[in-house]
Amino acid sequence: MKTKGNCALFILAIIAGNFAQEVDDEVTIETIDDTVADYESPKPLDASKVYFADHFDESANFEKNWIKSQAKKDGIEEDIAKYDGVWSLESAQRDALRGDLGLVLKSKAKHAAIAAPLSRPFVFKDKPLIVQYEVLLQEGQECGGAYLKLLSNVEDLKQFQDKTPYSIMFGPDKCGNDHKLHFIFKHKNPKNGTVEEKHCERPKERLEDFFSDKLPHLYTLILNPDNTFEIQIDRKTIKTGSLLEDFTPAVNPPAEIEDPEDKKPEDWDEREKIPDPNAVKPEDWDEDAPAQIVDESAIIPDGWLEHEPTHLPDPAAQKPSDWDTEMDGDWEPPLLENPACEAAPGCGPWEPPLVNNPAFKGKWRAPLIDNPNYKGKWRPRKIANPDYFEDKTPFKMASISAVGFELWSMSENILFDNLIITEEIAVADHWASATFDIKRQKIAKVSESLIQTLANYTNDYPILWAVYILVLGIPVAFILYLCCRPSASQSQEAEELAQAAERKKTDAETEEDTKEEEDIKQETESKQDEPEDSAKEDEEDAEKNSNPDSDEDNEATLIGGDNNEKKPRQRKVRKD
Repeated sequence: MKTKGNCALFILAIIAGNFAQEVDDEVTIETIDDTVADYESPKPLDASKVYFADHFDESANFEKNWIKSQAKKDGIEEDIAKYDGVWSLESAQRDALRGDLGLVLKSKAKHAAIAAPLSRPFVFKDKPLIVQYEVLLQEGQECGGAYLKLLSNVEDLKQFQDKTPYSIMFGPDKCGNDHKLHFIFKHKNPKNGTVEEKHCERPKERLEDFFSDKLPHLYTLILNPDNTFEIQIDRKTIKTGSLLEDFTPAVNPPAEIEDPEDKKPEDWDEREKIPDPNAVKPEDWDEDAPAQIVDESAIIPDGWLEHEPTHLPDPAAQKPSDWDTEMDGDWEPPLLENPACEAAPGCGPWEPPLVNNPAFKGKWRAPLIDNPNYKGKWRPRKIANPDYFEDKTPFKMASISAVGFELWSMSENILFDNLIITEEIAVADHWASATFDIKRQKIAKVSESLIQTLANYTNDYPILWAVYILVLGIPVAFILYLCCRPSASQSQEAEELAQAAERKKTDAETEEDTKEEEDIKQETESKQDEPEDSAKEDEEDAEKNSNPDSDEDNEATLIGGDNNEKKPRQRKVRKD
């Protein structure tokens, strides 16, 4: 059936194409060219606005700019401390554009780090920061990250590792069912000089598909001098906010804190309700009465086998040959359910059931009343925060001098592409148009299904809906006919029933009637051997005691006369 459906769709596509071609011969219609543009390695729209840009299409530039880490991770075993992950320049495994390469993390379950210096440092002053790059999880993602780090004050990129100072960490990360899009920045306390990570709140957008669909996705971070930010995936905004309001912990501490030296007074009463001191237990209150008592009205069910055990030892069981009484104890055969109890309501000693005790009241407690001494919940008094500061410009972070990937992943073949760091959003948009957009257009065109093709034809030629309905309607009607029509055996059976009903209605002679007449004839011939007198007497008695059913029967009697041989009974046609 599936093959027939595919054939029908194929025929529809041919019909639609031919029909569209015929219409094109008669009418000129303006159409949009949906061909995919050829890929060329992109060039920044304005190089003066760019701090870093790499399309990874040229291996010479890659070897010149990117430095693989030779560091070791601190605090772990020697054999897994090395950053020995494998990096390579390769094209995508599926739907790759000709000449388009990317930076691929080939290995899994290994620490990997690689970095490149910026063309000039980015200073957080009065220009926005735009970071944009592509991630393609070609094998999906089980557990691991695909984020980048914007590094600050790095002298030797060969020693790039997890503790290398950075200003911003941005990108996707997943482990198990926890899907994240990191945006972390490091903030320096202006009062004591300590540095603390600030984590952006999670976006409300679902992120699961970005890790599982095996498609390239474009991640964009826009950070403005007024402390506002915007995060985009595939040019769609999924999170906006402020560095001062949407991060944990907050950039600025509270102006007041609870006094750590303050203690609750001994006479401070936090109880809202207290037992009524004037309440008295009633005299008839029995605290010892049980919650349930035996049902005195219960009787043993009929057929209850009190002297039959519920289980019997298995007579076929034998003690294992390796059974050690000293080690295992006395051996006992396993028990089986007593077959005598299957039909009985129960076996063994019968006990009446328990019912709720109407006299049960439980332990008496005095009712609660409002506490006249209630003072509310105690909290320490507020004092001025000695560590308070107010930083109104958290945007002014440590300058960025390099960009790098420091990752550990349980999935391999993670492809990164078209990384750009700029101060102009138009430059980032143009870069994406020359790379990411072309890539997704090709994927969309390749994956466009036959049904989508048919639907697209109807946009230009609405009359094709009538063609589709006609072409699809005929096979559907034929299939319904084949499924609903009666089978040959059912038709034959219905015909036989109709014939039988017709014979019964007209009383036409059948094989059964013929057989009945032959039996009567044989019975008549056997009676000829009896004495003639007895036959005559029987005939006379029959004539005296019987009444003819009709005139025809009278005629038959007179004509038959003395003839001992009876004629077969003739059936009358019913008047109805």
